Amino acid sequence: MIIFICMCLIAFAYNHHPEYPLVLAANRDEHHQRPTRAARFWDNHHDILAGKDLEAGGTWMGISRTGRFSAVTNFRDPGISKAHPPSRGHLVLDYLKKTRPPGDYLSDVHQKADRYMGFNLLAGTPEKLYYYSNQQQEIRQLSSGIYGLSNHLLDKPWPKVNRSKERLEQLLKQPYFSEEALFELLYDDAQAPDSQLPDTGIPQEIEKKVSPVFIKGEDYGTRCSTLLLIDKNHQVTFRERRFKAGTQEITEENHYEFPLLPTP
Repeated sequence: MIIFICMCLIAFAYNHHPEYPLVLAANRDEHHQRPTRAARFWDNHHDILAGKDLEAGGTWMGISRTGRFSAVTNFRDPGISKAHPPSRGHLVLDYLKKTRPPGDYLSDVHQKADRYMGFNLLAGTPEKLYYYSNQQQEIRQLSSGIYGLSNHLLDKPWPKVNRSKERLEQLLKQPYFSEEALFELLYDDAQAPDSQLPDTGIPQEIEKKVSPVFIKGEDYGTRCSTLLLIDKNHQVTFRERRFKAGTQEITEENHYEFPLLPTP
C-alpha cells in the first residue's frame, strides 16, 4: 500500500482565455478507505461549495458564492515528519470562510507555516490569484498563464504536470471548448517512462504507479475529478465526478452552476 496521502494534480489557466478568467481541472488522489463527502454547499457554511474530508474536517478544493476559491496539494517529501501537524485541508476551508484578501490571508498562513507538513496552496478571487508553499516561503501573485501543480512546487516539470499543461493549452486555443474535453485531460492514465520519473525519496515502483494524471489502484488512487470554471460574466461552473476504486467508472456526479455574489 502507498504510505503517503492526498496526492493531486491541478492544471489551470488564469486570465488566459478571453471567455474564462479561470479554467481549472483537478484530480484528487487518496486512499480509497479515507472517508470523504462529495462536493456540495455546506450545511454550516451555506456559501461554501466543496468536498469534505470526513477524517480531518477540511477540504482539498472549494469556492464561495463571492468567488473566493482555493486548493491545496501535499508536498511530497517522505523524509520529513512532524508530531501531530494540523490538517492542511483547513487552510483551504479557513480561506473560504474569511473575507481577508488572498495575499493577506497567505501572509497569515506564512506565520504558522512551519507547523504543517509540506503543502502548496492556491488562494484567489476572479481578480487576483496567489500561490504559496511552505517549502519555498514565498507568496507569489500569479500573472496570466497556464500552470500545473502536483506534489512539488508550482510548475515543477514532472511528466504528468507537463502533459496536463500542454493538453490544457491546446484546448484553450479554441474559441469554445467542451467540459468533457477537460475531463478527458484528467483521465490520462499513462505511466511515465522510467527515465522521466522524478526522484522524491519513494521507491521507483511507487513513483511509476503514481506518475499518471489519473492513478488507478485498489487501495490508493484518483478518487474524484473536478472542473472549476469562472466566465467573464462571473458565472461559475463546478463539476465533480467520483470513481469506483481502481477504475474510471463514475459512481457519482455533481454539477453546480451559479452567479457570483458581490463581495460584502
